[in-house]
Amino acid sequence: MLLNPDSIWDRLISVGENPLTQRDRGLTAALVASLADDVPAPFAVRRLGPLPSLSHGEAAADTGVPAERDFGEHVDQTNYSVVVSDRVVVKWLTPPAPLPHPAPDVLAHLAASGFEEIAPPYAALTLREKSGAGDAAGAAGEREVLLALVTGYLPEARDGWEWCVDEAEAGRTSFARDLGRLTADLHIALSTFRPPAPTDLTGTGEPGGYGTRAEQALREALALTDGEDGAWLAAREAALRQELEPLHRPLGPAPLIRIHGDLHVGQILRWRDGYAVIDFDGNPTVTGAEAYQPAARDVAQLATSLEHVAQVAVRRRGTPPGHAARWARETRAAMLSAYRRRLAGRGRPELLDEALLRPFEVEQECRELVYAARHLPRWRYAPMGVLRTWYP
Repeated sequence: MLLNPDSIWDRLISVGENPLTQRDRGLTAALVASLADDVPAPFAVRRLGPLPSLSHGEAAADTGVPAERDFGEHVDQTNYSVVVSDRVVVKWLTPPAPLPHPAPDVLAHLAASGFEEIAPPYAALTLREKSGAGDAAGAAGEREVLLALVTGYLPEARDGWEWCVDEAEAGRTSFARDLGRLTADLHIALSTFRPPAPTDLTGTGEPGGYGTRAEQALREALALTDGEDGAWLAAREAALRQELEPLHRPLGPAPLIRIHGDLHVGQILRWRDGYAVIDFDGNPTVTGAEAYQPAARDVAQLATSLEHVAQVAVRRRGTPPGHAARWARETRAAMLSAYRRRLAGRGRPELLDEALLRPFEVEQECRELVYAARHLPRWRYAPMGVLRTWYP
């Protein structure tokens, strides 16, 4: 590929129908180098922070652009990310996402709020393209989509499905305090994020709204889980339904905030200088999920993911089930305790509604079973293993 400015933009016009892959070697680096200048229509760039300078090393001498690499097939990712000069990461959305998209606004807000445990946000690349006539997303026959997010590269980063499983295998729990503090700081920063349009953020919610959604998740989990696991689950239906009962009542005094929406250990990187939360794209497995919800939703998902880590350690590392279960209990308790202490220490204890934790956790396990049935059957062992520890 000839990496001149015209060929870059010509190729990106077709990225929706023909997503970027390894065959587009050099294109991402050329794009990053081009972002210092104005981009041609129908593209646009939202600048979230100053791009770092990129060096042109020996490996890039033949292309005239900085070196680039992807993360490799061993990294499980919905989108396609490319590292440029070990300074910048470009996440190509596959497929491009219609605007408005949550990530640019949330990343900009977190950076402005002083929350530093994210990859530094640099830019968002968008494209105005043709769509169906009268598309509500933009002018008739057009819409604007998010093509890519450009953020900082975090050296030696590993996601929680790697580093946290190592902790479970070794029986270490001290990291859980860091996760609790990190999550509390994240929620405090997100609690000041306000939507452009008026939204009910009183915390009263619509009576029964969360309960209806949770009941639907339970019904789908029961319908889609077959065999011995399905029979076991059906025998606990009454107990599971009772756990969801608090979601049918009006919410308590905790405010609704802009939550992460898909907060599990895989979204928390451990890198050379600490931790970082990633992926503010929303939950890809829940259609129409509200952006503003109780903070307990994120906390419950993070807590259950720690229990999934224990199941992974049993399955893949040979950790004795009893040891893994004890690790999960201790880690979960330490994370929640640190979260509560951090909220209290910063004067925001009202962000957590304790009564919602358990029902949200049960709903999350139902959603994990639905996800396994529809997308990743081999994952079913993890939520089933957690449920079996809850209802022996």
